[in-house]
Amino acid sequence: MEPDLFTAAAEERQEKDPTGSPLAVRMRPRTLDEVVGQQHLLKPGSPLRRLVGEGASGPAGPSSVILWGPPGTGKTTLAYVVSKATNKRFVELSAITAGVKEVRAVIDGARRASGGYGKETVLFLDEIHRFSKAQQDSLLPAVENRWVTLIAATTENPYFSVISPLLSRSLLLTLEPLTDDDIRDLIRRALTDERGLKGALTLPEDTERHLLRIAGGDARRALTALEAAAGAALDKGETEIALTTLEETVDRAAVKYDRDGDQHYDVASALIKSIRGSDVDAALHYLARMIEAGEDPRFIARRLMISASEDIGLADPNALPIAVAAAQAVAMIGFPEAALTLSHATIALALAPKSNAATTAIGAALDDVRKGLAGPVPSHLRDSHYKGATKLGHGKGYVYPHDLPEGIAEQQYAPDALKDREYYEPTRHGAEARYADAVEWTRKHLGRKRP
Repeated sequence: MEPDLFTAAAEERQEKDPTGSPLAVRMRPRTLDEVVGQQHLLKPGSPLRRLVGEGASGPAGPSSVILWGPPGTGKTTLAYVVSKATNKRFVELSAITAGVKEVRAVIDGARRASGGYGKETVLFLDEIHRFSKAQQDSLLPAVENRWVTLIAATTENPYFSVISPLLSRSLLLTLEPLTDDDIRDLIRRALTDERGLKGALTLPEDTERHLLRIAGGDARRALTALEAAAGAALDKGETEIALTTLEETVDRAAVKYDRDGDQHYDVASALIKSIRGSDVDAALHYLARMIEAGEDPRFIARRLMISASEDIGLADPNALPIAVAAAQAVAMIGFPEAALTLSHATIALALAPKSNAATTAIGAALDDVRKGLAGPVPSHLRDSHYKGATKLGHGKGYVYPHDLPEGIAEQQYAPDALKDREYYEPTRHGAEARYADAVEWTRKHLGRKRP
């Protein structure tokens, strides 16, 4: 039997006993007009509306689409609506369990249905990012020849997780995170709808606000938490869902964070930028999200070491040793205790004076080298220890700084093309102020002319 998205048997059971299904399933929209959010994808003539028959067919028929968005934004819901509204043959596969064999079986079935009955096939492929390149390649002929209309869903950036040929043959539709207003509308609908709680309970404002915080823009999470709290309230014989009841049934908000997806990089980026901006509280928030998501503590520690040099540098010379010590500590102790060490380092880095002078200095030096500004090493600086070096003039005229009272010799160190180039421009932030004084003094005693 073909793996239909929502089989007739399952639908029949749900119709006979709707309470047997989770609230999030019962409240799935039946039409595109019931979908909350994503209005930018649901305008007249949009690809999704054309898929359900609200547009042209034939040569100008709807294209295959890739739905990209965070969990809980409605990717599977949209596929469900299409499956209910379209008169096309609808088949579902999950990239978690399916492989090339299953894909080819669907394609063969689609070709038979098209040739024998004139029936078009829509293939919903969930979590397409889990397919390997070879598995995605197997979809290409069917998509290109329109043997199937593909609806693929992914939580990961398709520019990294979906092969280019498949992307070029599909429309990429980006789902936006649901707003609190979207989630609020869905919650209130679930409270009163016949498919939902049928008006058996009310939801006070304080409970609703906390439920929105728990949801974090995820409709599925909101309905799951609402259902759990509603069940607890009904068991107590109550007519409203009190805040304490919600707090008891939903101990904590699940962290919306995929360690293998975009958010891995987004949250890490936010951590570093918060440290750079000296917002210790925001930095601790993002650190907590990474910890709760089960992030590798060594990855976090590596990011902190980079930040210590990139954004703090010599404004606080202790920043890098602190970050390195934290990295060594978390490698030895691991979670949960490593959270304390990472917090220690994050706070120290966030509150340290900031300077990117070391970053810009090496960037400018590398830029010159890449442009070809190099030239030979001055003869007096060349290695003079090997036999024959003296005859070549290597080391001739070199002044040994330790022989001078001030320990600095006025001589040229850089190649001729760069002899007056200055890369390091220290700030006056924190401890770097003394380095600013030092570099000014040394450049003067080296006889450096300002460019």
